[in-house]
Amino acid sequence: MRSAIADIEALEPRHWRGRARSVGGLVIEASGPSGAFPLGARALTGAREGDLECEVVGVRDGKALLMAYGSLEGARAGADVRLAEASPSVRPNAAWLGRVVDAFGRPADGKGSLDEGDLPVRLRATPPRACERARLGERMTTGVRALDTFAQVRRGQRLGIFAGSGVGKSVLMSMLARRAESQVAVIGLIGERGREAREFVEDVLGEEGLARSVVVLATSDESALARRQAAWTTLAVAEYFRDQGQDVLCLMDSVTRFAMAQREIGLAAGEPPTTRGYTPSVFAELPRLLERAGPGYDNGGKTGTITGLFSVLVEGDDMNEPVADAVRGVLDGHVVMSRDIAERGRFPAIDVLKTVSRAMPDCQTPEEQQITRQARRMLSSYADMEELIRIGAYQRGSDPELDQAIALNPELEAFLAQDKNEATSMEESFARLQGILSGRGMNQEDNNE
Repeated sequence: MRSAIADIEALEPRHWRGRARSVGGLVIEASGPSGAFPLGARALTGAREGDLECEVVGVRDGKALLMAYGSLEGARAGADVRLAEASPSVRPNAAWLGRVVDAFGRPADGKGSLDEGDLPVRLRATPPRACERARLGERMTTGVRALDTFAQVRRGQRLGIFAGSGVGKSVLMSMLARRAESQVAVIGLIGERGREAREFVEDVLGEEGLARSVVVLATSDESALARRQAAWTTLAVAEYFRDQGQDVLCLMDSVTRFAMAQREIGLAAGEPPTTRGYTPSVFAELPRLLERAGPGYDNGGKTGTITGLFSVLVEGDDMNEPVADAVRGVLDGHVVMSRDIAERGRFPAIDVLKTVSRAMPDCQTPEEQQITRQARRMLSSYADMEELIRIGAYQRGSDPELDQAIALNPELEAFLAQDKNEATSMEESFARLQGILSGRGMNQEDNNE
């Protein structure tokens, strides 16, 4: 009944039609009655192989600017343009778990059709209002020692994973998808390489991770509209499970490709390029996307959460490039992955000295804070003098704290290294780290057993 009412309310009582006037580059210009094609609406126009689905991305000189979700091949001037849907939405439900869907919520894994939910979820939903949103929840175990000890995550928190290409962020995200304490994982692969998409689902994520996950996929060969919409669909699906009162882990790889897709759309619509060619709409859309993650509305009882982990593919390993800088200012912390650490063979290549969780001080015990501070001090002391140590210019005995840092560094590095199939509880992680700092060694707890 609710589904039927929602469908009736969503109906557009008028049928708008226009006509394509020109086709050039990535854009179709269409004319029609005033107000026929609102910004963001879906439209259909005739092409060689049938109807071509488009989206209104701008208006110029009284004409609507349309971009296609597929190839423009076969599009022609003079073809009819018909308004299809003014407010795009998807209808997720629990049957989507274990499935791979495309940007439109259609099955992309060859496993047959998908059941649809009762109510539509808007792709571009408004983030919860700040004063009506619940507070962050308790801390959650991720299973990754470097995060659980140096950058603890709370339910509803949003973190960025900043890394260059080939540093191992996809493997880190797979570890989180399989091991992090959450009821549901929604994973958005935005602009992913076609070859790697299946490998990620079958090998990296595996059956265990996929069973409690919904994967939203848009490969790099798809249009900018499809890549951008895949990011919106990822958040829409996460919001559905959050509104069911569940704790959702939302992983998106990557926000940078979402920004690149928005840049492509903005340039085609006539926006001026600004910093490094990114258009103003990119920096307007990023917070609207990222703010949708987090706790749900505070209803005085059980409220669902979306814990968001968004990867940022930094260009040239520049952590201050425009997208990285904008994302870092919106999120509740950042995890930095270092190419230098990866080249040394330590994975996950998390640079804990540059990694910050803004919610961390409020979710640690005083004892845990002391352990973390001491470990950071040892790692920092070693990092400051690393070059001198490697070339033999430092004389032992000159600085007692640095001598201790040198002695502990091999065990600290071994502690931070972790196989992708290995999971460690938070209690065990702190026990191991405390054992290293006290001189008992990393495996003391295991020996006692």
